[in-house]
Amino acid sequence: QVQLVESGGGSVQAGGSLRLSCAASGVSSRSYCMGWFRQGPGKKREQFGRIYRGFLITLYLESVKGRFTISQDNAKNTIYLQMNNLKTEDTAMYYCAAAQSTDSGCLDYTSWGRGTQVTVSS
Repeated sequence: QVQLVESGGGSVQAGGSLRLSCAASGVSSRSYCMGWFRQGPGKKREQFGRIYRGFLITLYLESVKGRFTISQDNAKNTIYLQMNNLKTEDTAMYYCAAAQSTDSGCLDYTSWGRGTQVTVSS
């Protein structure tokens, strides 16, 4: 059974930093796709990054490039999201999710954590 547990959220002022963690069990992050998603108030959930099979990291949103960094500790089966220079528009519930991978990409994300709240104030 796959279990994903996010932690590290909180409230910070604009310009501050947070590091989120996603601890995975029942799945090897080296053979799966591990994605980071967020859902802001009144907004749809959006994927902004992923790690493919533990080594290929992609950030999708221009708004987070240069500020967010995704990394992984294979020994701990944990992925991290370092968020710097946070902005009020980063306020959201942040989720990690797992998807089976193929040689060409990722299948649907079917395993989800419960999320961790990030609130950025001005």
